[in-house]
Amino acid sequence: MAKEVDIYIKLQVKGGQANPAPPIGPAFGSKGVNIMEFCKRFNAQTQEQIGKILPVVISVYKDKTFDFVIKTPPAAIQLFEAVKLQPGKGSPEPNRKKIGSVSWDQVRAIAQDKMPDLNCFTIESAMKMVAGTARSMGITVEGTAPWGN
Repeated sequence: MAKEVDIYIKLQVKGGQANPAPPIGPAFGSKGVNIMEFCKRFNAQTQEQIGKILPVVISVYKDKTFDFVIKTPPAAIQLFEAVKLQPGKGSPEPNRKKIGSVSWDQVRAIAQDKMPDLNCFTIESAMKMVAGTARSMGITVEGTAPWGN
């Protein structure tokens, strides 16, 4: 018989660096879940991605056990890496002040990486989503779109 899910917790944690400090401690402490067990398991699974921000969805069951799913890094973080800027803040006026540019090949690579977590079926629609994120951050996409409008 399947376990009954009590609550879902969504967090963004740096790979290989989970510890009981905020945001993990307060999120788990109020639910009565073993914080250290999560930290050990998460750090073991994310050893190859140390320092990257990874979204994680934790399913907490009625008996206080849990499972978690690690997602791919956010598109914004990957765009900052492609532009070689420190993650944190995009342009204050994205329509006027540009902070960098990426090529369509870089957008395709990010879209292929994010494909399992996006709600789209084709790589072109995933590329449009990533390009929209870039535009809202003040990053221009150089060249013409591969699908040619």
